[in-house]
Order: sequence, then C-alpha cells, then structure tokens
Amino acid sequence: MNPESSPAGRPDVLVVGGGIGGLGSAYALARQGLRVRVLERAKEFGEVGAGLQIAPNCTRILAEYGLLEEARTLGVVPEHMVMRDALDSRELTRLDLRDLERRYGFPYMVIHRSDLHGIFLRACRRAGVDLLTDRTVVDYEHTDGGALIRLEDGSAEEAPLVVAADGLHSVARRKLVGDDVVSSDYVAYRAAVPIEQVRHNGIAEKDVTVYVGPRCHFVQYALRGGDMFNQVAVFESPKALAGRDDWGTPDELDAAFERTCDTVRKGIPLMWRDRWWQMLDRDPVETWVHGRIALLGDAAHPPLQYMAQGAIMAIEDGWVLARHYARLAEAAEAGTRPDWDAALTAYEAVRVEHCRRVQTTARAWGELWHLDGESRRRRNAIMRARDTYDYSFTDWVYGPTALTPDEEPEMFTPIPL
Repeated sequence: MNPESSPAGRPDVLVVGGGIGGLGSAYALARQGLRVRVLERAKEFGEVGAGLQIAPNCTRILAEYGLLEEARTLGVVPEHMVMRDALDSRELTRLDLRDLERRYGFPYMVIHRSDLHGIFLRACRRAGVDLLTDRTVVDYEHTDGGALIRLEDGSAEEAPLVVAADGLHSVARRKLVGDDVVSSDYVAYRAAVPIEQVRHNGIAEKDVTVYVGPRCHFVQYALRGGDMFNQVAVFESPKALAGRDDWGTPDELDAAFERTCDTVRKGIPLMWRDRWWQMLDRDPVETWVHGRIALLGDAAHPPLQYMAQGAIMAIEDGWVLARHYARLAEAAEAGTRPDWDAALTAYEAVRVEHCRRVQTTARAWGELWHLDGESRRRRNAIMRARDTYDYSFTDWVYGPTALTPDEEPEMFTPIPL
C-alpha cells in the first residue's frame, strides 16, 4: 500500500474514489472542519481523458472554494459555443459565452480533465484530507451510527458517513441498487494535440465547436492557454447494434465520418486509436442514500456526455452535501454533532430530481444531434431560428445550484420537430 499521508485515527467521513467527484466532495467536507479520508484504488491519484467543459454552475462553486483563478491559469475561457452541421459545416446556432458570463456571473471554461483533478488534489492536501492510494474497496456494511467498508486486503475502515464516489461501475451501486449500465451503442474517441498540428484544418481556436451529423458528432476546443487542441469524435457503432463485443474499433471510426465536412475529416486521423470509450449511462434512481452510505457523482447519476455536466454534477453533489452539513452544524447545540441523517435527507431531496433531469435531457440531446433525413433538416431550421441570446434552454442548469427542491428552476419547454 502507498499512503500519500499517514492515517490519523478514525475519520468523520470516508470517501471511496479519488476522481473529481471524490476529491471535490472531500474538499467540500474538509472545509467544514471534518476529518476526511479518501480511498483510491489506483496506485496514484490521476485522471484519464482529455478536455472537460465547466459551465457557470461549476465555476461558481470553484470561485467559492477560492480555486477559480487557478483554473483560469490552466484552462481556456472561450468566446463562443458554436453548433454546425457536420455534413456541410453550416452554422446552426451559437452561444455568446462572454454574454453568458454576464448573465450568470461566472465564466464558461474548458480545461484538461487532469488539470481540474490536480486543482482538487492540491486543495485536499492543503485542507488536510487523508489521501490513501492502492485501496480497493470490495464491500460496504451498515453499522450502528455509521458505515463500514471492507478492502481487498481483508482490512476494514469505519466512519459516521461513507461517500461512495466510485464511478460508473460502482461497487456500492451494485450492492445497494443492483441495476446494470445502459449502452447507447455510441463510442467516443478523444485526442489532445499541440495546436500547431491543427492550425491549418479550418479550426476555430477561440470557440467550442460542435459538429452534429447523422449518427455522429465531433467536438473541438483549445486547452491549456490555447497551446493544446482537444477533439472528441462520437459515433454510433454498427458492431454494437449487431450485438458484437468488439465494438467501436478504429475502422468504424473512419467509416462513421466519411461523409463529413473537411474540418471534421482532417481531425479524424489525429484521434487516439489505441483507446476508446463506450458511451454508457444508467437509468435514474430515486434512492441515493442507504443508511449512512451516500452515492455521489457517477455512482449515483452517470450521464451521457451531451450536456457536458457529468463532472459538474459530481462537484455540485459535494457542495450541496457540505452546505447542508454546515447548516445543521451551525444550528446544533454546543458540544453536539450535527445530524448526518438530516443532512443526507436534504442532499437526496434536491439532487435526485436535478440529476434525473440532466440524465434524461442528455439522452434526448443525443438523439437530436444525430438525426438524419427530413428530421435533420427540420432540426437545422429550428436551430437556425434561435436567437443567440435566448437562454431559455440554459437557465435551468447554468444558474445557482439549488439547495432545496423549491430552489430548483423550471425546465425548458421542448420544441417539437
């Protein structure tokens, strides 16, 4: 085992999983004076992937944590988000991200996933979070006044609260809920390359650009102060539809984008071809809290990626849980501990519905992006008619994170094709 710091007695909170959601919740709770221990199964903390979009509902929380300026130095604040048709490259609609920042008070940023993870890792170290690696959790149990986790090496740890932030394939989710992941039959390829490699490909360096096409889409934006360029290629896999296990292979990648415009086709050869990500989610569930074990992040609500809210929702989860703990701690009598059960009830009461909305909307947006034929033409006409400064489709998600159900804003009204 390789502890990053020495264990120091029984913690107030055990967090299982050292990804963005786990570290974000650990930091949020440590800021409230709690002793927090994070158990990560890998031999060192780190994140795999490339770019990540963080909307104002996330940068607002980073600002409260005092982490936003560090994120600005590592990321990029783009000028626009532009959606184009992947076949003919014509613009469909856009968001003015500078005006978006004025509306919501905080920026829309793009950042390398490992950079955001590193920001939270450093913050946790400064806050005194106990960061332990090479700890594989294999089981969870309820105890009187808390919960216990069992590790692969036969040892066990106990705390008044266990936060299961162990991802899409969560051990806690399997034990407590028992449902299966859901395949969309789509797969994602990623790449982050020096920007010089793509400067002559017709790219927009200062925008987030999404090309939507029949059964595929392509995303581009700059990272790391504009020195790096991120690309994501997503497509429906014929092999997956046929029930094959070896789906999403590079030959399918090339075939999926054969009909697309020049800028997209020029980007496809740069994609990493030794790894790809099958796009999976789970059906929303109503119960995230089981005794003193709380699901958080992808363990609770893994979305498809179309709304770029997966990591953000996990960060929001930790912020909401910590805020409810702080509220109860302030109200508790001197010398008494706050009521964890009340905090967990409040957390679940507001987060379940918000995240259900994001999960179901992400699925619907995936269908909308990938239309063909007459449906594609109708979609394009509706999008072109949208006013750039119409925020009816973003107010429900980019505004302040709700702490209670009555603070959750109304959703947008869908426009039928």
